[in-house]
Amino acid sequence: MAELESLIEASAAGNRAAFSALYDAAAPQLFGLALRILKRRDWAEDVLQDALISAWRNAGEYRRELGSGKAWLTVILRNRALDRLRREAAARLEPSGDAMPELEDPNPSALDLTISGEAGRRLMACLEQLEEAQKRAILMAYFDGLTHEELAARIATPLGTVKSWIRRGLQRLKGCLEL
Repeated sequence: MAELESLIEASAAGNRAAFSALYDAAAPQLFGLALRILKRRDWAEDVLQDALISAWRNAGEYRRELGSGKAWLTVILRNRALDRLRREAAARLEPSGDAMPELEDPNPSALDLTISGEAGRRLMACLEQLEEAQKRAILMAYFDGLTHEELAARIATPLGTVKSWIRRGLQRLKGCLEL
């Protein structure tokens, strides 16, 4: 994955060809994540575009020593997707305060798209090694787009516990994936 880091750094220097290569390398997995969080293809496409434009504009802020390029791009995308969900939730409220019904997207889920490749199968194998609570918390946070607070409320667990599960689970995933 050092290639992504190099492409981000070259993009920071204004290299359009490097950004094009970065887009081609990262967009499929990022789109899968956006689709999983947003559950609507049109929203996922918009968020992917916004996230990659943000990555282009902020590539100079990326620091290789602080994390992988994939993680940096994923955080940008996830934040944009959660912002979109919040905006849409606010827009769905009618003047009476009642929520309008949601539409289901018939397309495959982002998790299904993510695990279709070799890297996805490796990720799923590593997820299976986690404790059930860690695995469930990570999947709900990253693939359903829940914040820590929303996750804690949904599973009726203290916020600190949920944060610990996710932090420790991600550390174990990182170790497994680096092997």
